[in-house]
Amino acid sequence: QVQLVESGGGLVQTGGSLRLSCAGSGRSFSSYAMGWFRQAPGKEREFVGTIRRSGAGTYYADSVKGRFTISRDNVKSTVYLQMNSLKSEDTAVYYCAAATMYSSSPGSYDYWGQGTKVTVSS
Repeated sequence: QVQLVESGGGLVQTGGSLRLSCAGSGRSFSSYAMGWFRQAPGKEREFVGTIRRSGAGTYYADSVKGRFTISRDNVKSTVYLQMNSLKSEDTAVYYCAAATMYSSSPGSYDYWGQGTKVTVSS
């Protein structure tokens, strides 16, 4: 089993930047592809991006492509989400998740963190 804990959320102005972290513990972190998802109030959870086990490949939702970057440090068992040029529509609770396969589908992910809230204000 993998335990995931997100951190780094908060309040930021439009156009600003924020970096989220997700620390993993338990079974081998490097055995899992890692994904980031978000859920805005009144909306369904949506895919943000994912990174391969090795960190060699990433894939992003069109809505964040070019603004968000996922990276990971398997020595530290941590995955990061660097968010730049933030917009009000990026306001949501952000979740990291672990999967045995590289996927954009929430159903493919076996373990989830508790979420960290990001609010982008104008």
